[in-house]
Amino acid sequence: MENDQYVVFGLNPVLEKLKASPTDVGEVLVSKGSEKPTLRSIEAIARQLGLRVTYVESGLLDRLANGQRHQGVVAKVCGFGYSNFSDLLQHLSDAPNSQWILLLDGLTDPRNFGAVLRTAEAVGIQHVLIPKDRSVGLSPIVVKASAGAVHHLKIYRVTNLRRAISALKERGFWIVGLHAQAEESFYSRDYPDRLGIVLGSEGDGIRPLIQRECDFLVGIPMLGRIGSLNVAVAGAVFLYELLRRKVRIDNREGKR
Repeated sequence: MENDQYVVFGLNPVLEKLKASPTDVGEVLVSKGSEKPTLRSIEAIARQLGLRVTYVESGLLDRLANGQRHQGVVAKVCGFGYSNFSDLLQHLSDAPNSQWILLLDGLTDPRNFGAVLRTAEAVGIQHVLIPKDRSVGLSPIVVKASAGAVHHLKIYRVTNLRRAISALKERGFWIVGLHAQAEESFYSRDYPDRLGIVLGSEGDGIRPLIQRECDFLVGIPMLGRIGSLNVAVAGAVFLYELLRRKVRIDNREGKR
């Protein structure tokens, strides 16, 4: 746990928290006088779960959300928890099926982090690794930017990302890094079923130390004058290309 208590704010983040882990929620605070249908739905769900719902002035919500857009609702929740990496390794050993794992090498902007998590959850990724140092961690802003997707993911904060990559390789994973200067286009490469996907930091991309651990580096073709994409956008483009390929293969094999 990182904190004894934190807040989740915004309609979707609070709703997803109630769906994913309602036992973590201590109280739901709702702005007085609001008639938003989604807000009424959140109130009803919270009461059905036996949670306390308190009506407060919007100014209090402003302070709890540190001036961020809260959309009339804040939930008080027990502290952020990271999953245990050793549990992931055990899970991977017991489940040899195809799987994607996302590794984030030094993201520092919480909104980018949240946006990447939102896309990762949308394409079916369940496990995300981040380094303990020089990297943004879980926070209310990350939760809001992820639209609550963070509540449906297992996030692992590892001391040594390079060592974590080695452990994944020992369990049959190949590692691909998305790198702006890569010579190979991400369209031209075939990808293994067990794949670790590395995205780098907003400014410098993937560190050379981690690049050397990647089995291959691929880039997104850029036809305009701008030489690179925002990491959240680049990650979304790549992850949805992987999903497109998976759906095509599943349809061909008659899978749902």
